[in-house]
Amino acid sequence: MQTCRVEATVSGSGTLTIKGLPFPEGDKVEVIVRSRKREWKSIERYPLRGQPIRYVDPFGSVAEDDWSVLQ
Repeated sequence: MQTCRVEATVSGSGTLTIKGLPFPEGDKVEVIVRSRKREWKSIERYPLRGQPIRYVDPFGSVAEDDWSVLQ
């Protein structure tokens, strides 16, 4: 498989023309169009980083009321 990277500009009508490709006529090719601008969303990866941790009852039983044997 041969790869060819070409940069082009989209015209005002929304069309794109690529000339001078190194492939023979009749070859099937895959076309992927990506924008050169990368729009990074300002999503914080770790929103809880640096937040204080508070333990209400660190030595208490967890889900004690959910055990049917203890009822």
